[in-house]
Amino acid sequence: MRVTQELLSAHQHRIESLTLITGGQGVFDVRVDDDLIYSKAETGRQANPGEVLAALEQRLEPGFTRYG
Repeated sequence: MRVTQELLSAHQHRIESLTLITGGQGVFDVRVDDDLIYSKAETGRQANPGEVLAALEQRLEPGFTRYG
């Protein structure tokens, strides 16, 4: 839930929809427009605070603004 709060706090004005899908065996993948931006299976660890947010922001156009 921390990642959801980070994303919505920073980009609620840009996010049209956000879906949480349960998985098994500790799966934690984050996709944006079907592109994988973070995978616990690939990194072997849970995301650090701000890590998924930074991965999302790398996909945004230059000059984007955060909410607030």
